[in-house]
Amino acid sequence: MQPPDAPQPQSSLKKIINTGQLWAIAVGLVISGEYFGWNQGWATAGTIGFLVATLVVTVMYVTFIFSYTELTAAIPDAGGPFAYAYRAFGPAGGFVAGFATLVDFLMAPPAIAFALGAYTNFLVPALPVLGVALLTYVAFIGINLLGIKESANFSVIVTVLSVGELLLFMGVIVPYFKVENFVAHNETYTVGGIFEAIPFAIWFYLAIEGVAMVAEEVKDPRQTIPKGYILSILTLVFLALGVMVLSGGVGDWRLLARIDYPLPETISLALGKNSPWAKAFASLGLFGLIASFHCNTIGYSRQIYALARSGFLPKFLADVNVRFQTPHWALVAGGVVGFLALFTGTTAEIIILSALGAVVMYVVSMLSLFKLRRTEPHADRPFVAPFYPYFPIIALVLSLVSMVAIVYYNPGLSALFFVPLGVSLLIFQLWGRKHVKPILKDQDV
Repeated sequence: MQPPDAPQPQSSLKKIINTGQLWAIAVGLVISGEYFGWNQGWATAGTIGFLVATLVVTVMYVTFIFSYTELTAAIPDAGGPFAYAYRAFGPAGGFVAGFATLVDFLMAPPAIAFALGAYTNFLVPALPVLGVALLTYVAFIGINLLGIKESANFSVIVTVLSVGELLLFMGVIVPYFKVENFVAHNETYTVGGIFEAIPFAIWFYLAIEGVAMVAEEVKDPRQTIPKGYILSILTLVFLALGVMVLSGGVGDWRLLARIDYPLPETISLALGKNSPWAKAFASLGLFGLIASFHCNTIGYSRQIYALARSGFLPKFLADVNVRFQTPHWALVAGGVVGFLALFTGTTAEIIILSALGAVVMYVVSMLSLFKLRRTEPHADRPFVAPFYPYFPIIALVLSLVSMVAIVYYNPGLSALFFVPLGVSLLIFQLWGRKHVKPILKDQDV
């Protein structure tokens, strides 16, 4: 291992992202979760049970983000949770966090691509779902290769359009909302269904943590990161609860529980199958899916870049394009993994696997926060988690509950996560540690 004062590799990323762009990336990372995926939770818990699951998960995310922001502002590294865990627990901790984060961000784009294909097929039945999904990867890897400034500006445009559409959607359906529709047909669901529905509630917020992966590219991270995170979580809580509750009360919610385009179908329930609004919202809904796919592409590429830069992945994945200063091989490698995932799983399965990677990363991140508070009490912390230690404790406990629930109800998918994690960690411990470069304390701002 290099000495503590060893220089970092020369590869570097541009610092250009401002507060508005960071908010757009944060909300864009997540906003597809308001367009599809969450409705699968109704199939396992009903509307009432899923509302309970969503409220619990909302508390988890609010407390987590206010705690996680302390780490992101203090250690603005493209590795995000990998960097925090490395600093707190050494290479093995960094490896576990990096693996979990990769699963989180590599599995989210295929699920979004499937939904993009489904929305497009709803509009133009002649266009195949899988073909559209594959073309989505090609297009957005190309866009992200052009540079972070261009990518961030694109994020602002599509995110603002997406938020505007969701607000319009809620305004259109609110006159048709009836409490009796929302509470109907819940008699057969049990408490167990609430726990089984947790990954679909997580989908409302999953990937907001990806802001950490662009922290190296933020101007004035001491001020910008806290503002961006707090504004984005408040935006997402309002949108998630508004879309879910109002959609459930428009008609027979069971018709929406297993499809990949619940918003236009909700409009159809409210205004009729022949309403032009349904097609219009399917068209506009593409903005939200595009925003999330685009921003998750940024997220996975920066995580691969950071892991490769520190020696956890092949060195060439940390190469930065000379002209555009983007991690081009990291973008392509993540795209290859996404391509393969499109052929191997359903939307629900991919969402569950992505959620499992996320909650494991949340657990490691909160443990890193506690460890660094103890081992580095005088470190510069531009933002301090409020109500410490209660907020991070709540986030940690609810993340553990979510992880246990996902494993209990999805043992096969969980094995696909934990077995490769265990095998790759063993290989890393035996042969890989000698290639690792340290995360330096002088990277703090």
